[in-house]
Amino acid sequence: MTLSQSVAVTTHTWTWQGLPIRYQTAGTSGAPMILIHGFGAHSDHWRKNLPVLAETNRVYAIDLLGFGFSAKPPAGQPLSYTFETWGQQVVDFCKEIIGEPAFLIGNSIGCIVALQAAVLNPALARGVVMINCSLRLLHERRRELLPWYRNYPSAILQKVLAYQTIGQFFFSRIAKAKTVKKVLLQAYGRKEAVTDELVNLLLKPAAEPGAADVFLAFIGYSQGPLAEDLLPQVQCPVLVLWGDRDPWEPIDMGREYANYPMVEDFISLEGLGHCPQDEAPEVVNLILQDWVHKKTV
Repeated sequence: MTLSQSVAVTTHTWTWQGLPIRYQTAGTSGAPMILIHGFGAHSDHWRKNLPVLAETNRVYAIDLLGFGFSAKPPAGQPLSYTFETWGQQVVDFCKEIIGEPAFLIGNSIGCIVALQAAVLNPALARGVVMINCSLRLLHERRRELLPWYRNYPSAILQKVLAYQTIGQFFFSRIAKAKTVKKVLLQAYGRKEAVTDELVNLLLKPAAEPGAADVFLAFIGYSQGPLAEDLLPQVQCPVLVLWGDRDPWEPIDMGREYANYPMVEDFISLEGLGHCPQDEAPEVVNLILQDWVHKKTV
């Protein structure tokens, strides 16, 4: 794939709730898009999308509070790591930085953030694109539907990791290049997309103060909204993309989202895993540009 070399991507810091938030932007014309990363990622996970999408649109990629190179304050001081918090962050970003309604595009938990933002302030969401939405299988309501032998181990793990010493040790063991690469090779359908560059860019923020606490806070987060709670409240059109090789978020479960009236289309992406925008940007970028164009002409 040849990435666009004609559009510059710049990095900025936005002060939100008194805390520094990192974001990247590219493009000078066209309807704005906000790219929202998944768990353990940050705006660099959209590095293959930003310059290409910027050829037709103004594009922004944001590091959610607690992730990437944004602030990582202790949970609850002053904000908790919840979808309500991140949804409000995206709403305020639209108001203060973009200054107009935008298309909200998320991957994994970023989809829930996008939906939450669209519910909090419908006037600021022109459309939502969900790319391999997190089904939140650790959510307490999800676990109630699982047989005990699948539910019980997850509940125990969450309780054990709540002990700070154990949780910090667990994080230190997984925040290593070898482990991260192994996880990515499981998650990605296109194994060749798992490069040392990708591993290093995802791993670098793990050395930031507070990174372990954010990771553990989210692992223990079993409440909050599910996509099926938010979709009926969304007033803008929704597009769903899903890599059919995703081992974490099964496409058969994801297809249920196509039944909601605001979902205009559900596109299965053959041979791709949990992060199609990084595995096959040449496919995802075209779909995004085409859909947004149709919504703005």
